[in-house]
Amino acid sequence: MFKDITIGQYIAGKSVVHKLDARLKLILTFLFIIILFVVTKPSSYFFLTLATILVILMTKIPLGYYLKGLKPMLFIIIFTVFINLFLTPGDVVWQLNVFGLTAKITLQGIKMGLIILLRLTLLVCGTSILTLTTSPIMLTDAIEAVLSPLKVIKVPAHEIAMMMSIAIRFIPTIAEEADKIIKAQKARGADFESGNIIMRAKAMIPLLVPLFVSAFRRADELATAMDSRCYHGGANRTRMKQMKLCKTDYMAIIYCGAFIVLVAIIGYIL
Repeated sequence: MFKDITIGQYIAGKSVVHKLDARLKLILTFLFIIILFVVTKPSSYFFLTLATILVILMTKIPLGYYLKGLKPMLFIIIFTVFINLFLTPGDVVWQLNVFGLTAKITLQGIKMGLIILLRLTLLVCGTSILTLTTSPIMLTDAIEAVLSPLKVIKVPAHEIAMMMSIAIRFIPTIAEEADKIIKAQKARGADFESGNIIMRAKAMIPLLVPLFVSAFRRADELATAMDSRCYHGGANRTRMKQMKLCKTDYMAIIYCGAFIVLVAIIGYIL
């Protein structure tokens, strides 16, 4: 399961999405997340799905790689869909009585379940596009640039950007470490799959302890490496690559703006 986590990983490439300005991709990702939680019309989600698939194809990264990233979230997605499916009131289309309890599936529940399914799926795929096509250094610079206006009120933009980028970058590293520990524990006879939920939770203790130790060790090594290189944060810091908007970025802004207007028209006017 841990090896299927794609958020935080970066795959080098020469696609149009890879070449877009990191600041623009970060802002568009935030707008995409906001739109996902604002719109409620199925027609709007249809166009959002088509747009996401189009961008994924433009990245030239296999679609299966994005779908693989959904595996760790599969339980949460299914659980959330079922909660909305059975607990949304409305016109009943199916009903079952078990031990005095009544389970009802309504037409509105089916609609809400499909919306939640698409919302969570597009959320994972959309955020994966950002990290898969943006290097950690460029992502750090983009976060700092977006937060730079907050420096007026003494917000440490560079430090926040560095912490966020390191946290994102460490997600696949810790996932890979967890997968190695699970394989090592299974080779010693550990069982993580049999028994009820409580027994499985107890079986995870031999995994969590070495995982936390490894995470703290990596953090200490990173701090030592940064200190030995005289790292002092964002004060007078220069960059090898200066971020600058180009023709492709302006075209992306125009297309995304037109798409947002289209979704708004479909969702609220029609």
